[in-house]
Amino acid sequence: MSQQARGHLAMLIFSALVAGSFSLGSLIANQIAPEAITAARFGIASVVIGGAALMTTGLPRSAAQAPWRYLVLGGVFAAYFVLMFYGLKTAPPVNAAAVFTLTPVMAAFAGWILLRQITTPRMALALTLGAVGALWVIFRADWQAVRAFDIGQGEIIYFWGCVAHALYTPLVRKLNRGEPAVVFTFGTLLAGCLMLTIYGWSEIRATDWTNLPAIVWVGLIYVSVFATAASFVLVQYSTLRLPSAKVMAYTYLVPSWVILWEISLGQQAVGPVVYFGAGLTILALVLLLKSEEGKPARPLPQAD
Repeated sequence: MSQQARGHLAMLIFSALVAGSFSLGSLIANQIAPEAITAARFGIASVVIGGAALMTTGLPRSAAQAPWRYLVLGGVFAAYFVLMFYGLKTAPPVNAAAVFTLTPVMAAFAGWILLRQITTPRMALALTLGAVGALWVIFRADWQAVRAFDIGQGEIIYFWGCVAHALYTPLVRKLNRGEPAVVFTFGTLLAGCLMLTIYGWSEIRATDWTNLPAIVWVGLIYVSVFATAASFVLVQYSTLRLPSAKVMAYTYLVPSWVILWEISLGQQAVGPVVYFGAGLTILALVLLLKSEEGKPARPLPQAD
């Protein structure tokens, strides 16, 4: 299997894992402070990824060079997760997932600014289709809501989190100096955990950890191990092999995965309007993944 094919497979798994965090996150968002749960998930994920790094590649000294890189990446992704949980306090999971599908458009723009990655006409068409599909879901196909810009506060809050996520993708490629994905992920998670602990210490201390409902612990373990640790590695692995816009293209699958997650968790099925919007996002994914001639992805950096 080629390096690009492996990158695509990693992002397919990523999209399914991330979708679960929307459904589970909405169940626990109002039962624990976003800063507290995000600090905890980063801490747990750091232990998981750190152990994986020690058992595989080890932690080379070269990875400790320029530690400010981890602070930048950890801060950006911590902002994304905190804003996600604030958004899920009021935004329905499918709507939040639809907002997430706007990330590739922003990632393409950030990729051009930071890496000069070119968005070809086909990619631009795909990004447009995906954005239309996302907006179709967010506004529930209600033209009056579009004219009035009638969207919920939760969606708006989460949108700014997605801006942070879009910046994170090209920043990984720009700041990586040849470290294996698992090592780079460990540094990012550790830095994010440190920053969140300092920032959210009052919320962490005020949380009654011993009396949290079981669903909170289930959600915390899932988002820590699968939606944080695993997805961090998958995104960083793929970002070093694919252009930023194509990496984030897999977010177009998330609303469809969320619909399946909602059904499996016994939630009410969405209406046909939402299925149409999800269909547009899948079409956008197909267009984005077609091979194109254009500027190749920036080559992988070599370790010193």
